[in-house]
Amino acid sequence: MQRREFITLVGATVLAWPLVAHAQQFPVIGFLGGTSPEVYAVRLRAFRQGLKDAGYVEGRNVEIEYLWAQGRNEQLQALAAQLVRRQVAVIVAAGGTPSALAAKAATTTIPIIFGVAVDPVKLGLVTSLNRPGGNLTGVTNLNVAVGPKRLELLRELLPSATLIAVLVNPTSGAIGEPFVRELEPAAHTLGFKLHVLPASTERDFDTVFATLVQLRADAVVISPDQFFYSRMEQLAQLALRNGIRAISQLRQFAEAGGLISYGGSETEYYRPMGVYTGRVLNGEKPSDLPVQRSTKIELIINMKTANTLGLTVPPTLLARADEVIE
Repeated sequence: MQRREFITLVGATVLAWPLVAHAQQFPVIGFLGGTSPEVYAVRLRAFRQGLKDAGYVEGRNVEIEYLWAQGRNEQLQALAAQLVRRQVAVIVAAGGTPSALAAKAATTTIPIIFGVAVDPVKLGLVTSLNRPGGNLTGVTNLNVAVGPKRLELLRELLPSATLIAVLVNPTSGAIGEPFVRELEPAAHTLGFKLHVLPASTERDFDTVFATLVQLRADAVVISPDQFFYSRMEQLAQLALRNGIRAISQLRQFAEAGGLISYGGSETEYYRPMGVYTGRVLNGEKPSDLPVQRSTKIELIINMKTANTLGLTVPPTLLARADEVIE
């Protein structure tokens, strides 16, 4: 090697050292996702916007390590343990109740920001909403609480309906059972009989839809669950193919051909999670950050699907929709 080349190489190496050292000083966020980056596209944009509002931009002054469970709740505990071994600065339990429980079981010291659809006090995640205590805080949405409202929408759309099926994931009892319990009083009041159908693998879907056809169910309500989130397009197409009226909480469901979606705004839900993550990185303690409640609800109606199913959507229902897909 010539002397000039050697000096150039050494100089470049010396200049690179501060850059590497600077990059290594970035705090690392561990993002524990329940499904996949594709399903979380809207949520990730909202989360990153919240981070930015708190002063952090991915790749500029913070790193994010993403781990995805692909809708398999049984993977979450191992993924949470991996983030603990990585010694991340904060864990974002973005996969709903299962990821929040997995993160809580994995560490009592690393701050955890969760997003759940059930009462985090009853779940044992925090001591109280105003004073969470411990190393967890986060955001709740109304996707379980507004379950009865989904039945009301079905009654308005299907005045003569009597049998409503509820699709639940039996491996996620912390979300499925509370969801069904919320529905039962409303079903009784509205004159619906509920029939619970379990599904925890894709192989179960054929059985589920065959049963729906056999029962002549008037509609099916899809419970909030990461496994179903990761397969919303598949569920929407199966419902359409089998002539099943279906309602979910996710906008993506209606966009993929499902009849109705009614649930919390993902933007309004994940942006505060990003803000709280940034505030924790700035030195605030989760125990001092009250659990926030995301209350914005969106109603999306797919009129193309309604026409295919031979349904007449009442004008009053259309007028209340946040979006009508033609």
